[in-house]
This record gives sequence, structure tokens and C-alpha cells, in this order.
Amino acid sequence: MNSQVPAERPVLIVGYVAFAVPGIAAFQPADSVIYVEEPDVARKRHLAEALQQIDFARELIEWEYHLPGRADAFFAAHPDLDPVAVIPAVEYAVPFAARLAERYGLPGAGLGSAQLLRDKHQLRTVAAAAGIANPASEPVRSAAELTDFMTRNPGPVVLKPANRQASVGTRVLHGPAEVEQAWAQCCAQDEGVFVPDRPMELAMLAEQFVSGPEFSVELLVAGGRSVFANTTGKLLYPGPYPIESGHTVPAELPEEQRKSLVAETERLVAAVGFGDGVLHCEWILADGVPVLVECAGRLPGDSIPDLIEAAYPVRLLRSYFALMSGTPLGPLPERAERATAARFLAPDGPGTVTAVHGMEQAAAAEGVQQAAIGIGPGHRTAGLRSSWDRVGIVTALADTPAEARRLADAAAALVRIELDSTEEEIA
Repeated sequence: MNSQVPAERPVLIVGYVAFAVPGIAAFQPADSVIYVEEPDVARKRHLAEALQQIDFARELIEWEYHLPGRADAFFAAHPDLDPVAVIPAVEYAVPFAARLAERYGLPGAGLGSAQLLRDKHQLRTVAAAAGIANPASEPVRSAAELTDFMTRNPGPVVLKPANRQASVGTRVLHGPAEVEQAWAQCCAQDEGVFVPDRPMELAMLAEQFVSGPEFSVELLVAGGRSVFANTTGKLLYPGPYPIESGHTVPAELPEEQRKSLVAETERLVAAVGFGDGVLHCEWILADGVPVLVECAGRLPGDSIPDLIEAAYPVRLLRSYFALMSGTPLGPLPERAERATAARFLAPDGPGTVTAVHGMEQAAAAEGVQQAAIGIGPGHRTAGLRSSWDRVGIVTALADTPAEARRLADAAAALVRIELDSTEEEIA
């Protein structure tokens, strides 16, 4: 299979993800990709300058793709662009990319499906109607409504946005005494350079907390049918913020439970009418029953595509681009041949970073494939409240999931982030 796209017909990638650049560069020829990015985000991330250093990048089109109707406006402004594929790279790009693919007559999720996946409340409504297990969940517009939900649903509760990403604005509450502080904190949903400056709609959900191990299923879907499936095991940091601290590919699961997770994800594909693309669907196994957490119609983040590509092996990214351009896919593997694991790096608390130790040792440790950190002395952190607050990653490759986890843990333990947490520093 040759998924390289002729330079005269561009791939449109909606949203810029720096970590994806090396993977795309492995198969996209020069001047073959046009990025579409929000003007504010492009400015804050200096994207025009960054793309000049990327051989496969042809052009940057600044467009307010978060807003309704803007895909049709884009098509009207660029009717002769003739892309070969439209790829949503970030969560907020999913509906825009789906509608744009429709307008250009290309494979895509379908606008209706994409809109359901971007609205966690509507997704639960549809999934529950299809018989998929969901926790009790309600939109809440105030701290008083959150308190009422907790009164009617005893036990821990998760407060989270229905329309954000990266665990922003998400917190677990254990009692009414936490409501006022949690409401104020979770409604402050600043994603900095990754979102436009204009306000985004506040849409909060209160959900019954579900206890159990967490997993995700990654599907390649062609014409509504799964053609590749992976399961990823997840670990969370302790505390009230459900932020992922690590992943293992493939997940350590009995075959029956692996099949159950994949089957429930395939049922969700049918329930929302998903057409073509990637699904990254998160689940909790509660007493062996898959309970839906949420589902995204785009590639997973957190280097999960890299873990999948190394473990199977499979050219996941290349296959995804080929699928979205309508290219027939050859056989894809059903089982992983090896195992990979990732551990994330994060400061222990708020403060100013004074030193980072151990990165060279971590990179040289047994089995390590990647060791990277994005901070240094002078970086200020408010602590760990969303996925954006993680600052680095270590990944490892081994013969079994347990060994991959052990090697990633050992390498991550070599890294030490020193903080000055004096009151003067963090005020």
C-alpha cells in the first residue's frame, strides 16, 4: 500500500499537534499538507514560523473553525482546493473536519456523528439508548444544581465540562462541602495557547463516579466497520483530578474482556453513525462491565499512536491518512507482537522549577524508546490539575505489558524535578 499523497492534492490537517510532526514526516512528501488553525492559536503558538521548518507543510490557513457553520464558509472560500483528505488533529476540530470532508466529497466521520462525539451529554443519551452502560449524568448550571445531583446520587461525583479536552475542568467530589470550591475551580477552564482568546461556552456535567480499572479502545473505522482495534490500559495520578499518569499497549486483559471492550466500542460506532476515521473511546470496567467514560473522533493524544505503532507493529498514522483519502487498506494486524508503556512526568506541586535531573539517565535506561521533557529552570507551575500540566514523558518497549510497565516506571523514577515552593515564588 502506498499512502503517500501527490503534492498537487493537499491533505488538510485541522489543528496543529507538534508531537505528530515526526510521524507524519515519515510518509508525507514535501509541500503536501495544508494546516488549518484558529487565528489566535496560530499567533500565540507562532505557527507560521514553526511550519517553515517542516518539509511537508505547504501552507497555513487561519480560520475560526471552532465556530458553527465555518466549514461551509471555508468550502465557499476555497471551492477549488481539492484536498485528498481532511484530518482532525485536535478535539475541537472534529465537527469542522467532518463537515468539510462532506463538502469536498471525502471520507469522514459525518457531521452528525462528530457533533455527538463533541457533546458528552448528547453522547451519553445516544449510547444509553443503544444499551451501552453509562453512569448517571446530568447537565448542571450552578453549584446549587450540583449539590442537588449529589443529594440524589449518593457517593462520589465527577464534575466535568461537556465540551472540553485534556481533563480540563474535571474533578472528583466526595461530599457537599467541596461543591463551592470545586464549582469555581472547574468553571475556570483556561487552556492558554491551545484555544482562541474568545470565550467558549460553559457546559458542565455532574456524573456518578464509577470505580474500576480504566481502558481505552482505539479503532480504525472504514465505512462504519472496524478494520483495526487496540486496547490501552490507563493509570491515573492519585487525588481529585482524574489525570492519566501512564498507558500500556496492549492492555493487560483477559481475552473475554478485551473482546467486550472492542464490541462495545463497535456498538457505539453504530449508535452514533460514525463513518470513516479513528475513534479513541474511554471505558471503566465496573465489575467486568464496560461503562462508557467518553469518546473522541480523532487520534488519541499522549503518544498512544506511537505506542501502538511500536507494539504491533502497524503504520497506524499512515493507514489513517490512507483511509481518509479513500485508499483501500491492506491487512492490518489483529494482535500486538510486543508491548509498550508510557509514564508521564509532572512536578510534585506548585512552584518554580529550579532544576531537572536524570533525563539523560532515563533516556539511556533499559528498553526506553523516548524520554522528553518540555520545561527547565524558571518554569512556573500551579500543580497538576489537567493533562496540560504534565511536562514530560518516558516510553519503553518490551516483550510483555508487565515488563514494559516496569521499564517505563524505572526510567521515570530517575527523573527529579526540583521546585522552589516558597510563598513568594508561587504567589
